[in-house]
Amino acid sequence: MASTSLTPRKVALRELASARPAVRAALNGDAAAPTPTSQYFGVNTFGARQMRDKLPKKVYQKLQASVRLGKKLDGEIAPAVAQAIKEWAISRGVTHFTHWFQPQTGLTAEKHDAFLSFDDENQPIESFGAAQLIQSEPDASSFPSGGLRATWEARGYTAWNPASPVFIVEGPGTRTLCIPSVFVGYNGEALDEMTPLLRSSDVLSAKAIALLELLGDTGIQRVITTLGAEQEYFLVDRAQFALRPDLVMAGRTLLGAAPPRGQQLEDHYFGGIPERIQACIAEVEHELYKLGVPIVTRHNEVAPCQFEMAPRFTEADLATDHNQLVMAVLRKVALRHGLQAILHEKPFAGINGSGKHCNWSLSIAADNPELDGFNLLKPGKTPHQNVRFLLFLAAALQAVHKHAGLLRAGIGTAGNEHRLGANEAPPAIISAFMGQTLNRMIEDMVSGKTAGQKAEQQLIQLGVAKLPEIEKDNTDRNRTSPFAFTGNKFEFRAVGSSQSIAFPVMLLNAAAAEAIADLTEKLRDELTRTPAVDDAVLNVVRESFKASSAVRFEGNGYSDEWVQQAEGRGLLNLRRTPEALEQLMTEQAKQLFRSTAILTEVELESRYHVRVERYVKDMLIELHTLGQLVDTFVLPAGYAYLNALAKGAADAKAAGIQTVPQLAAAERVGAVVAELDAARATLLAVTEKADHQHGDPSACARLLTSEGADAMAAVRAASDALELLVPDDQWPLPKYREMLFPV
Repeated sequence: MASTSLTPRKVALRELASARPAVRAALNGDAAAPTPTSQYFGVNTFGARQMRDKLPKKVYQKLQASVRLGKKLDGEIAPAVAQAIKEWAISRGVTHFTHWFQPQTGLTAEKHDAFLSFDDENQPIESFGAAQLIQSEPDASSFPSGGLRATWEARGYTAWNPASPVFIVEGPGTRTLCIPSVFVGYNGEALDEMTPLLRSSDVLSAKAIALLELLGDTGIQRVITTLGAEQEYFLVDRAQFALRPDLVMAGRTLLGAAPPRGQQLEDHYFGGIPERIQACIAEVEHELYKLGVPIVTRHNEVAPCQFEMAPRFTEADLATDHNQLVMAVLRKVALRHGLQAILHEKPFAGINGSGKHCNWSLSIAADNPELDGFNLLKPGKTPHQNVRFLLFLAAALQAVHKHAGLLRAGIGTAGNEHRLGANEAPPAIISAFMGQTLNRMIEDMVSGKTAGQKAEQQLIQLGVAKLPEIEKDNTDRNRTSPFAFTGNKFEFRAVGSSQSIAFPVMLLNAAAAEAIADLTEKLRDELTRTPAVDDAVLNVVRESFKASSAVRFEGNGYSDEWVQQAEGRGLLNLRRTPEALEQLMTEQAKQLFRSTAILTEVELESRYHVRVERYVKDMLIELHTLGQLVDTFVLPAGYAYLNALAKGAADAKAAGIQTVPQLAAAERVGAVVAELDAARATLLAVTEKADHQHGDPSACARLLTSEGADAMAAVRAASDALELLVPDDQWPLPKYREMLFPV
């Protein structure tokens, strides 16, 4: 019964067996003497070095001040900046420019315009002025807006964010100048991911400065939100990817039997990077270095064919731009190597999915050299520095405790739903891990062991007067925590690998800004009774730590015991995306954004509607794709095998053989095919029901996350059982063992 034809799957396997690393001669200079990264880093970016070389000194100083302080570009210097950018870009072979922005699609958008223009004598020239640098006008009705713009209201504007330098994207025979921008509607409505993030950074800075000034710290210009986003991803053979309609359409496998070997041998994590993969990653890094993206880490992740790269931290808005470039370059370069980069949170069942750990902290920009660059979440060397550290630590915990539901909403996507709460990733319950040293210190403060003493005496007794470098030795790591303190920052581990980090970080900034403002008012009140600032701070911090104690958890976030304990603590357990997204519409969320003015109520509601609609669209794509897979791949393979078994049984009976093994096999296969056909009918009914409810996205989302998810699971179970029965050469789709363990 073996097939004699060479199926597409077999062709893909043959090509994979002969695949070799793609060697690009111009990757990094002469292979015998590669160019040091520092010599070409940022070559395609109009960064500080290029600004200093190309701009008049006063113009450069004003531009740098604008970048440092997060302010709008001074209109007086815009023409000079535009002229310098144009000359630099043209010298690099650029012919077009675009405002590069981040609509609420999770991706980036761009519309290219040529430098080509004509003078008064109709002669061709290259033209690019201040107006083109600062602003452009894309169609606002063609992007997700959640009701902020109607289809007949098309006007929208993009505006350059000078804190993120312009850069050049290279393609075959072309180079394009990209101007990182925000995207707003005709009335100033935030239509993108970047505008709210920038607003949140400004609000957080203002609130933090007010608190620091109350502590007696002066000369502070800005408090900067710093961020470093670790990117996890899969790399699989492109030919096999193309033969999987589910991967092409949905970004994940909707069916596929687990192979005997997965990640149980624990041999992939930090293992040697395969040669073909190494060649691809090296080129990705090379392209990113030219764009000024400071990637400093690469390694194998836990699951087979899973990898990670991580950058050096930078300001949150720039880190967001950098992460979008990381994802785009990964996708583009992988294709050159015959590979496909998969960023979906759960592309393969039964093995680890991918996240994007966001390392978040706060740093001071000041004209006071003792404060400039100081990390507010890093323990200091003096009692006063550590009083400051405890205050901002308390604010972070208070923010996470009060707005855990909102933070869960920020990571709620159809893809992340398959990852959160699984035995591999942070659970859907938002909690914070502090580590043994800090947690013990906080508990001692809450219990009042040192109450009544002077601040310095308390700190000495608590062991906080001079905290050692916590990130080195004094705290363990907790991979099960969604929000873990790692010595000088918090690691927001629950963010999904395919997400834009702008939205979840904006929510974190907003929650932190509110908490800082609250502690500022409480400290101001406490100072009326306790004149010594450090003593007053410890009194305020003690109460804050006590109030937020429920969110601190040091144990195993994967355990069933934690689910029960969290419920007793009053913590939310929002397993499904629709119920998580509803947290955006609570009165508490609305009050947060009213008080911070980061989003209007209409803008906040639009975020809810955009994300619910996206969830519905993603799920409907999966349902329709799975139905087509079953109808055109899986069931035909099952029917063909049944026919072959029946023919074999008939031939045996005609030959006088009484006991026919094919009959028993046919019964087993027939039972599974019947089960699959019944599950397929249920899937079709749910799909039709969801299609009819599409006009009510919230109701449709609830249907899809319950009946839809259950119907897909039933189809998958039957299909995977059938895959294990049908002969290998008759199965039409690339299997897990082939995609995850390439020869």
